[in-house]
Amino acid sequence: MTTTQPLERGGRHQAGTAAVPENASPVTGRKATATRYLLAGIRLALGWIFLWAFLDKLFGLGRGTPAANAWLDGGSPTAGFLGKAASGPFAGLYHSIAGNVVVDVLFMAALLGIGVALILGIGMWMAAAAGALLTVLMWTAVLPPESNPFMDDHLVYAAVLVLLALLGAGTTWGLGRRWAAIPLVRRNTWLA
Repeated sequence: MTTTQPLERGGRHQAGTAAVPENASPVTGRKATATRYLLAGIRLALGWIFLWAFLDKLFGLGRGTPAANAWLDGGSPTAGFLGKAASGPFAGLYHSIAGNVVVDVLFMAALLGIGVALILGIGMWMAAAAGALLTVLMWTAVLPPESNPFMDDHLVYAAVLVLLALLGAGTTWGLGRRWAAIPLVRRNTWLA
């Protein structure tokens, strides 16, 4: 029979936390260092994915958005995907909001905010929540996914974003520690 101990955060027991088997080996030394750097690399990579999507849609850099459809030139960052690619049970909803100015602004603000937060390693909880929400919404726009009955990269991104926030991935190669020391952030931990 395996006994378990609650996970601790900041050296204190927290009710409702997950349990770890007593015989689990702690991540220390080289493994801990490698884990921190790997998480930082994943955080930076995901940050770049969001930031690149913003830049491509803003300027029409030709990767996903042709220059003629750039947001700066009057194009809509949501018209293509939501207006043409959306399928499945929510297609009607997504088609109806495609190209809406408010939806365009919210979408672009989310891409920029999530990308910058991840790259800087600040506001990880907000970035994780916003990024998970955005990627799950994008997943619902293409149900069922093309290559799998239900799973696709959008759900994996959502899970990884939450994991990065849970593990404090903003502190390595990021400004997470400095950000967390700001009095406003200390008083409002959801900003961390």
